[in-house]
Amino acid sequence: MGTIVEILETRGKEIKFINFTNKVETILRKNEFLLPYDYGKIDDRYTTSITYQKFNPMNEDEDDMFENYIKEQLLSKSDFPSHSKLLGKHITLRIFELYENARTHGSCRYIHACGQYFPRKPEKPLNVTIVDTGKNFQENVSDFFKKDISAIEAIEWAMQDGNTTKTGDISGGLGLDLIFQFIKHNKGKIQIISADGFWEWHRGTATKKNLNNPFNGTIANLRFNLNDTSHYSLKSEMENDD
Repeated sequence: MGTIVEILETRGKEIKFINFTNKVETILRKNEFLLPYDYGKIDDRYTTSITYQKFNPMNEDEDDMFENYIKEQLLSKSDFPSHSKLLGKHITLRIFELYENARTHGSCRYIHACGQYFPRKPEKPLNVTIVDTGKNFQENVSDFFKKDISAIEAIEWAMQDGNTTKTGDISGGLGLDLIFQFIKHNKGKIQIISADGFWEWHRGTATKKNLNNPFNGTIANLRFNLNDTSHYSLKSEMENDD
């Protein structure tokens, strides 16, 4: 919703929110989305909301803010699956690549992030969404290979182990392989929408669709299963222990 507001505001539109159901309004006041629109904050007593926040990727002062947001709102959740400090750092860096991509190609005003935790559901899902209107997967991967790649092919490529469009010291790659592997083992869910490509992995099945109405940017929906008692670390850490 934040991205829709951003697009409308760039067109000079004035935004107002009215006639919400009580449930929806409560959620949007708890996660602070409605605060700029003259709604008061409701205390999130059970800390189930992932605060809505938008970041300006062209402002380097906000780099630490975005990294801290991922750590505090996601990885530091008390129920988040146990993981090594190094793995947590790598997950943060992979998500940060989306942020860097928006900055490097300079066509995105903001990155929007928000989410919700549902501790009463069986899998205790923690849903996080990150959206930008910058250079999409298809453009990025096509430029990397210097040939036209479909949006679905580009997303699938970015999910494969070791693949990233980042080269040398140039920031802004697209490599979500590590996050994908973590979510697979965690029995979570990952969904990517970019250009006219829709790609989703859930319960061992990948779903792919071509969209009739492309999205000019990228939407990353990540679902983590917090009903998970496993401990996670990088393979290299285990090999070093041996």
